[in-house]
Amino acid sequence: MSRPSISVFPKCYFDELVAGRRNYVAWIHDAATLGSEGVEHYDEFFPSYDERDVAPIMDAMAATGQISSMMCFSPDFTHPDKDERARQVERQKRAIDLTVRTGARHCRTLSGQKYPGLSITEGVARAAECISRSLEYAAARNVVLCLENHYKDGTWHYPEFAQQEEPFFALLDALPDSPYLGVQYDPSNALVAGIDPIALLEKVKHRVVTMHASDRFLAPGTTLEQLLTKDGTVGYPDQLTHGETGRGSNDYDAIFRILRSVNFTGWISVEDGMDGLDELRRSIEFLKRKRAEHYGDTGSGRC
Repeated sequence: MSRPSISVFPKCYFDELVAGRRNYVAWIHDAATLGSEGVEHYDEFFPSYDERDVAPIMDAMAATGQISSMMCFSPDFTHPDKDERARQVERQKRAIDLTVRTGARHCRTLSGQKYPGLSITEGVARAAECISRSLEYAAARNVVLCLENHYKDGTWHYPEFAQQEEPFFALLDALPDSPYLGVQYDPSNALVAGIDPIALLEKVKHRVVTMHASDRFLAPGTTLEQLLTKDGTVGYPDQLTHGETGRGSNDYDAIFRILRSVNFTGWISVEDGMDGLDELRRSIEFLKRKRAEHYGDTGSGRC
């Protein structure tokens, strides 16, 4: 029986890796000590897309015997300028090429930023056009685009346009029905959007191809309802912190039951470690235990 595989993403070092203050090759070697079954990349962790910068990273992956699980990428397809949206499509295409170079099959896509005054109708139209153009390129290269229920890329000014359910599902409905397009589910992002993560998963379970796994912690005496803003979102207030997977607000037993019910066998990528590598290691171990409980203890992730 096939079952999900567990990947790792260095959320804890995101800003340092993007800025170049931390060496990505060194991170690849750190990741090899954590017990994951794959490494999720972010395109801006690579100094450039040139082979001279990509090759050392892939050499480190090969030397440590690790697999590339997916490529995390953040296009801004809702930008008000048409020429900039075209540039973002070209960026997505380059990210798809990088995905192929790493040996991964899945590449994240997003709607873009929630610019002030942007209507759902116009935002969906802009994002759907750009993702559809990117999808043609991805399909020709056997890459699956994964639309995430996202909150906000670390380099953006505004939150995700399709953070809420209405624009997210409107965008999905506007996109082609293709085996090269699926959903990247993130339960913590649902919490931040003021959405029940389990209810959301039930709605998208047949379309989920990859997943981000992390957790959120409410400050003592605080409820999620108290943190909701007038538009129904939470953001990242001090009362809702990012932390170790399995110890916060997400119900991973329910998540794994739903994933098992649809025979999900894709990548689950750990996205935490804010307190360092030991936390990442514990998160990976937790997800492996949950996988064994719900899928059976059959050894490695892909069997």
